[in-house]
Amino acid sequence: MAGLATSLGAGAATNSLSQMADIDTLFLFGSNPTEAHPIVSLWLKKALAKGARLVVADPRKTWMAKKADVWLNLKPGSNIALLNGMINVILQNGWENTQFIVKRTEGFGELRKKVKEYDLDRVVNLTGVAKEMIIEAARLYSHAGKAMIVYGLGVTEHRTGTENAMAIANLALVCGHLGRPSTGIMALRGQNNVQGASDLGPLPATLPGYQPVTDAHAREKFEKAWKTRISPKPGLKSIEMLDECRRGNFKGIFILGEDPAQTDPDLHHVRSALESVEFLVVQDIFPTETTKYAHVILPGASFAEKNGTFTNGERRVQRVRKAIEPVAGMAEWQVICKLSTLMGYPMDYNHPSDIMDEIASLVPIYGGISYERIEEQGIQWPCPTKDHPGTTTLYTDLFARPGGLAKLMALDHKGSGEVADAEYPFVLITGRVREHYNNGSMTGRVPGIMELVPEELLEMNAQDAEAMQIKSGDRVRVASRRGEVTVKARVTERSQAGNVFLTFHFRNALTNILTSEHRDPITGTPEYKSCAVRIEKLF
Repeated sequence: MAGLATSLGAGAATNSLSQMADIDTLFLFGSNPTEAHPIVSLWLKKALAKGARLVVADPRKTWMAKKADVWLNLKPGSNIALLNGMINVILQNGWENTQFIVKRTEGFGELRKKVKEYDLDRVVNLTGVAKEMIIEAARLYSHAGKAMIVYGLGVTEHRTGTENAMAIANLALVCGHLGRPSTGIMALRGQNNVQGASDLGPLPATLPGYQPVTDAHAREKFEKAWKTRISPKPGLKSIEMLDECRRGNFKGIFILGEDPAQTDPDLHHVRSALESVEFLVVQDIFPTETTKYAHVILPGASFAEKNGTFTNGERRVQRVRKAIEPVAGMAEWQVICKLSTLMGYPMDYNHPSDIMDEIASLVPIYGGISYERIEEQGIQWPCPTKDHPGTTTLYTDLFARPGGLAKLMALDHKGSGEVADAEYPFVLITGRVREHYNNGSMTGRVPGIMELVPEELLEMNAQDAEAMQIKSGDRVRVASRRGEVTVKARVTERSQAGNVFLTFHFRNALTNILTSEHRDPITGTPEYKSCAVRIEKLF
């Protein structure tokens, strides 16, 4: 969100999912949608069935990479080098959209100067991708009529994740591939309603609708509506809160529907923080690794037990309707209201629609959205007024930045915070499989799913496996500088030599014990996608 917001003005997908079917060139970067976003992949498959060209940038040979016209098999952490190299090829060959650059962007001179430093020899050395593949990918994308970049957590979950997103925006802007149907950037989010949650205030430096807490006019508007003072000082990111717990400065945390003791990186650090905090409240629908540390556990309500909205990855605000009454007696919004009232700040909403009406009154991009309007079909924000139809395609005329111009950013390759060496010779990439979801608290309780995928498997290249005399099914120990896990091996050509892959779905093999403490300095996003490990066969 932070990267696209800086470059374009809004941290959200620029187009609608239904437009994907008409893409003529798809650039899939750091995403495995057939497993991590299977519904999105159905739209992408429609485009491929109609003849769309496909470029895939991914260290792993995923299903999409096998189907690609060009597979850019880059080294983990080399995203910016690859994108700078592609832009350099485009500019050297005159394939850029000069009219779009002049009329709709700023910062082109600095970008041109920076990407000149990324000649093909240097980019090949940094990324491991062959020259001809980089040139062909640049040619296909720049010459497309309707091109879309679809990217996922393989872009954002690096210490340079925000800059990676900016580099993707650079490529789209240089080619003029924004502001038209089936032409833009789609950032695939990690879970449902990540977009909606981000929209409505949890980010530590913004009020709902991405209105900065440092903006006196924004604070005044919310202070009047909420009848309380709002601090102009940005708060802490979630991982920073855990840091403060360990330092003794953070006394209490309320964790709602999140399982940091399994899904956050460097789990020894997380567990130490959860043990250090004086008062931990966890609200969830199932016991998790995090509930083990709670002083109080509150029962949550599932999607089927509450009314409300989800805002999906295409910015569509959609109704969620209660099928049954909350098993525990209350939905989360009611629990939060009751807690707030007992703590001295009365909240007396009668229904989630009251909350949505308040959102519309305070958040301009949601200004025209009400339960009545989205009863049958959702609306894509921005929707500023009651008679506005919503926005299927962003930036058709202006970007949402001061002056209406997009910002081209001059960026440098930094690489991963931790790289393979003699002691830890493999790079661990983490991700998902289609059958399981996130921490497995739900899918791990489904017998049919557990019959299909019952345990964690270490995916490793056949060449590496042969050298270590490891076969599929052998038990191996995977260790990093922070801890170790024991799992079975799965020998496959999906991972390149030197790379291995694990998911984080299984509580009996907590992969995030291995992942590193490195974070994006702008957003605090952990570097899940790259850390150094060693592997030992167990006899």
